[in-house]
Amino acid sequence: MIKQTLIEAVKKAVTGLYGRHDLSGLITERPKKPELGDIAIPLFTLAKTLRQAPPAIAAAVAEQLKKDNPNWQLNAVGGYINIFYNKAEVSAAILKEALANLNNYGQNPALAGQKIMIEFSGPNTNKPLHLGHLRNDCLGETMARLFKKSGADVRKVNIVNDRGVHICKSMLAYQMFSNGATPESTGMKSDHFVGDYYVKYANWEKDNHEEAEKLIKEMLVKWEEGDPATIKLWRLMNDWAINGMNETYIKTGISFDKVYYESETYKLGKDVVEAGLARGVFFKADDGSARLDLTELDKKSDDGEEAPSKVFLRGDGTSVYITQDLGTAIRRHEDYPFDRLIYVVAHEQQRHFQILFFALKKMGYSWADMLYHLSYGMVNLADGSKMKSREGTVVDADDLIESLRLMAQAEIDSKGRANEVEADTAFKVGLAALHYYLLQVSPVKDMVFSKEDSLSFNGNTGPYLQYTAARIASMLRKEKAAQLAKAEIDSTKLTLDDEWQLLRMVEDFPEQVGKAAVDYSPNILANFIYDVAKLFNKYYHDTQILNETDKSVAANRLYLAQAVHSVLKNGLELLNIPYLDKM
Repeated sequence: MIKQTLIEAVKKAVTGLYGRHDLSGLITERPKKPELGDIAIPLFTLAKTLRQAPPAIAAAVAEQLKKDNPNWQLNAVGGYINIFYNKAEVSAAILKEALANLNNYGQNPALAGQKIMIEFSGPNTNKPLHLGHLRNDCLGETMARLFKKSGADVRKVNIVNDRGVHICKSMLAYQMFSNGATPESTGMKSDHFVGDYYVKYANWEKDNHEEAEKLIKEMLVKWEEGDPATIKLWRLMNDWAINGMNETYIKTGISFDKVYYESETYKLGKDVVEAGLARGVFFKADDGSARLDLTELDKKSDDGEEAPSKVFLRGDGTSVYITQDLGTAIRRHEDYPFDRLIYVVAHEQQRHFQILFFALKKMGYSWADMLYHLSYGMVNLADGSKMKSREGTVVDADDLIESLRLMAQAEIDSKGRANEVEADTAFKVGLAALHYYLLQVSPVKDMVFSKEDSLSFNGNTGPYLQYTAARIASMLRKEKAAQLAKAEIDSTKLTLDDEWQLLRMVEDFPEQVGKAAVDYSPNILANFIYDVAKLFNKYYHDTQILNETDKSVAANRLYLAQAVHSVLKNGLELLNIPYLDKM
């Protein structure tokens, strides 16, 4: 409300000085230095239309604003109008807003009215989830929560890649090496059991088995023809893989509104390609494959070289990965006519999505412009090498989570706190360490996961945020806090610089949530929450709250702590980090 009031006041001043102009681009910013002001409005966008230098425009607008609003404190610096808040009034407004909406604080209208579908995870049914999937899941789940908090109607979807050459590899290995073994007979988690056979196939193939490729192709053709024995084995192993992965999803707080299966959509994709062939969108190559000409996409000139193209159906009529993506996109728009469909997939697939979006556009689907690839960097092993499922060099998700739980439990035991906290505290601390570490960096960056660094209770980590929120919760539970909470809000009692900065952070929280959603950058929120926790801990260390002798000051400091607690608790929820009431 304050920001909108200021924008309207500046619009009025500019119109009075220069006449009517397009002022829709006016925004508010936070000055880089607190001494410059509490809020700034840059006027650089007006320089061209008004044919004046930004500092001259700002100086004139500032003078007009002072005439229109004599009680305002403001100045012009460069091309900015800098305005100082009436701290007492603004502090009271911030506190009342936060305290009135403790559980929902952070809601904002940045994406109000939008229908957003977000696809993430995308596992294969030939292996369990690994560290790379965990980063994908963290990004997808958190972005969905950010979208919803920013006013969007959100649908979370998953695509399970349950058919194709890679699935046939684990099936063939099972036929050759299992001797009828099952997850139950071996005592293995069912998705891990299937993953072992994918590795077994890779090892067998390495031993110069020239027949391997032929056997796999034969199995894929049998599957597509509906051969009963092949389908029976496929269903058995898929169920094992999917049931195991669902256990990991539940454990890590990941959920979906709808799960699509490649086996159910690839035929639709094939039909789309066939229709595209008839219309001339695709063409038949000499090898019999159906291809899409990419010359227009790549903007290449005719230099005599063969035009770039992409296979959408093989010569034998079987589909490729992009075929099912084509069909799945169409089905999704039928199921939920979205304003935006976001694919959370590693940056290695950028080319894939460029071609997919291009193909849908060439097919005449107007909503192809609403598709977006949320690309993210790879998570590498500690030695910097890449994970490879077929070689068994992955960081398994379940093993990593259990390792973090054990490390967190050891830390709790070392402090003699085991009997004072809930039984699942170590698991929740480990999950916080994992999720925050994966989200604190920009999605576009590659990263190396460090268990030791992620679990630190000091510094920029998930456990540190949990600890800060629990510290405030502990204070709020005390009888003295209950007595103080009966006092009226009187923000004139909050006179310290740290109190004002904390209030400004509380005020900023909804905007930071919206910015993280709009920019597809949960790291914006993660690092903001850390800054809030860091400043509050400094304030807590330096300032008496419950033990302040002036009861009115103590009460308002308590209200400030409660507002900060709301920011931390709601921020943790958005980041899919378990909140702990006690640590």
